[in-house]
Amino acid sequence: MRLFFGAIRRHRGRLFALTSCLFALISVCSLLQSIIVPQLQRLRFRAGLSWYDLGLYGFYPTRSYVSFEYASPATEIARWDPRCTAGYTFVAPRGDSIVQPGPMILDEYGELVWMMPLPGITQDFRVQEYLGEQYLTYWNGGQVEGHGEGAWYMLDSSYVQRFRVQPVGEFAGGDLHDFQITENGTALVTIYDTKAADLSSIGGPEFGYIYDGIFQEIDIATGELVFEWRMSEHFALNSSYEPLNGKGVDRDRAYDLFHLNSVEKDHLGNYIISARHSRAIVNIDSQTGEVLWTLGGKLNEFVDASDGRATSFAWQHDARWHGNHTLTLFDNRARGEAGDGLQSRGMLLDLDVPSRVATLQQEYLHPEAVKATSQGNLQMLDNSGNVFIGWGHCAAYTEFLADGTALCDTHFAASAWFDFGRVGSYRAVKGDWIGEPATLPAAVAEEDCVYVSWNGATEVASWRLEVWDGVDLDEMHFDPATTTTTTTDNEEYDSDHVIVVIKEAFETEIRLPSTITRTTFFRVVALDAQGQVLGTTQTLHKKARSTLADLLVMAATSRWDLLVSLTMLACSVLLLGVYWAARVVARKRNGEYQRISAGSSQVLDGEYDEDEDGLEEAGWW
Repeated sequence: MRLFFGAIRRHRGRLFALTSCLFALISVCSLLQSIIVPQLQRLRFRAGLSWYDLGLYGFYPTRSYVSFEYASPATEIARWDPRCTAGYTFVAPRGDSIVQPGPMILDEYGELVWMMPLPGITQDFRVQEYLGEQYLTYWNGGQVEGHGEGAWYMLDSSYVQRFRVQPVGEFAGGDLHDFQITENGTALVTIYDTKAADLSSIGGPEFGYIYDGIFQEIDIATGELVFEWRMSEHFALNSSYEPLNGKGVDRDRAYDLFHLNSVEKDHLGNYIISARHSRAIVNIDSQTGEVLWTLGGKLNEFVDASDGRATSFAWQHDARWHGNHTLTLFDNRARGEAGDGLQSRGMLLDLDVPSRVATLQQEYLHPEAVKATSQGNLQMLDNSGNVFIGWGHCAAYTEFLADGTALCDTHFAASAWFDFGRVGSYRAVKGDWIGEPATLPAAVAEEDCVYVSWNGATEVASWRLEVWDGVDLDEMHFDPATTTTTTTDNEEYDSDHVIVVIKEAFETEIRLPSTITRTTFFRVVALDAQGQVLGTTQTLHKKARSTLADLLVMAATSRWDLLVSLTMLACSVLLLGVYWAARVVARKRNGEYQRISAGSSQVLDGEYDEDEDGLEEAGWW
C-alpha cells in the first residue's frame, strides 16, 4: 500500500496533467455537440455550389462605383430562362452583413437601378398605385420584439416623398409588416399595441401583457380613420401556437399570441388577415368586425381536399386574395431554428367558402429547397401569369411558371449561409417602374476616362460626350465630342464619329479622346431610346495624372479599415518588442543572466542530484 501511494505521490504531476487533458477533451466534445455541430448543420453545402454561394466573396458580396458613393449587392443569377417576365425587382436588404440598408431597385440581371440608404430598418418596399399614379412605398423605423414602430412613406416617380402615413390614435408607431393601398385611396396598415391581460390560463402571470394585433384602414389624403379591428376582442389565448417561454411578465416582453403580418380586402370588401402565431388566415366582416371564417390553425373551419396539404401551413406570411375564390400565401413551415425539415413553399389555394372546402391548386418550391424561417411573399404577375416569390429570411427571389416550374433564381447573398439569416429582405416584389430623378446625373472624370451614372433614372438608353466650343465661358455652348477613325479600302480617308456609349449597367465608363486635354471643359448628356436629352452632368475637366501623394491618399480612403488594422498590428508588435527589450535589460542588471563555462557542469549536476528528492516531493517530477 505504501508503495502504491508512493507511486501516486511520485507521479501525481503526470496524473494531474492526464486528468486535465481528459477534462479538456470532454469539454471540447460537449462544445462540439451543443454549439458547433448544430451550427454546422445549418450550413447548406452541396455539390455544384459556385464560389459566390460558398461565401468566398463574403456573406454579402457588393459592387462599388466611381460616380456613386454607395455599394450595391453583387447578385448571383443561379438560374435563368428567357420566359421570365421583364421588369424591376424591389427589395430592401437587411441583416448583420448589410452596411448600407435601405430600399433598392434591381433590373432583371441584378444590376442596380436605384437605392436610398436609410437609418433604422426598412421593410415592405414595393410599387403601388394610388389614385392612378405609381408610387414607391415602404416602412421605416425601429424593430421591437418581432414587430416595428415607425411610419409608412410614399415616393413619386422623381423619388420625392409625397406622403407620410401614421396610425390613427395613441400608438408608439406603425408596424413594419404591411401597408396595402386599396382602390378607394385608403391604406390598410398593421399595428402592435401592448395591452394588460390575464395570462394565468396558459401558465403566465395573472397581471401580464400581450401584443394586441390591430389593423386600420386609413384615408391617405386626409389621415382619417375608416375602420379599426383588434385581435384581443375576437381571439382567445389558447388559439395560439406560440410558446409562452417566460414572456408576458412586463411590457417590454409582452406575449405575442397572434402576430398579425398581412391585411387585404377580398372581392366583397371584407378583410383577409394572416396570423403567423395562430397559423391561420382569417376573414373579417368590414361592417361589424366579426370573424366570418378561419382557415388553418386550431380554429380551422375548412375541409382539406388535398390530403392535408391545403391547411397544414405554419408560421405563414403574405395572404392575398385573387378573384372570387383564390388565395395565395407564403408558407414558411418553420420559425427561428425550429422546424420539421420541410422546405418553405408558395401556395395557391382554391377556397369554396360556402361549402368550407380548401384545395391546394399549386405549390412553389425553391430549386435548392430553402427553409425561410421568417418573412417572405408570393406575387401573381398579371402581365405574364407567372409567379414571383421572395424568400424573406433567405436572400433570394425566384420566378416560376404557373405550373410550378422554376425559371429564374437570383441570390443577393451566399446561399450556403442562408440559414444564418445574415442577409434577407422582408419581401421581394417584381413590377414596372418609370423613374425620373429630380437630381442631375453624376460623373467623375479620371485621366483617360469619365464614369457616369444617374441613380434611379430608368429611361436612359445611352450617354453622349459633349465638349465646350471654347467661345463664351459665361454662357458655355457644348458640341458633341467626336473621335476620328481611319479606314483603308484601296484608299485612306478619315471620318468623325460622335461619342455615344450605350448604357448597359448602373455606371458607364466612357473613354476620353486624345483631343480632350486638361484645359478642355466637357460634360456627359443622358439620352433616351429616341435620342432625346433627359439630363446633363455638371461641367467636367480632365483629371491630372495621379501623383504618389494622390495614390497614397486614395489608398488611405479606400482601404481605411485595412490601414487601421495594420497600424494597430504594428503598434502591438512595437509595444511587445519594447516590453521584451526592457525585460532583458532588467534581468541583466539583476544578475539573472550568468556566463556558464564547460568546467562548471559537474558542479551543477551534483546540485541537481541533491535537490531531486525535493523536486519529487513538490510534485514536479
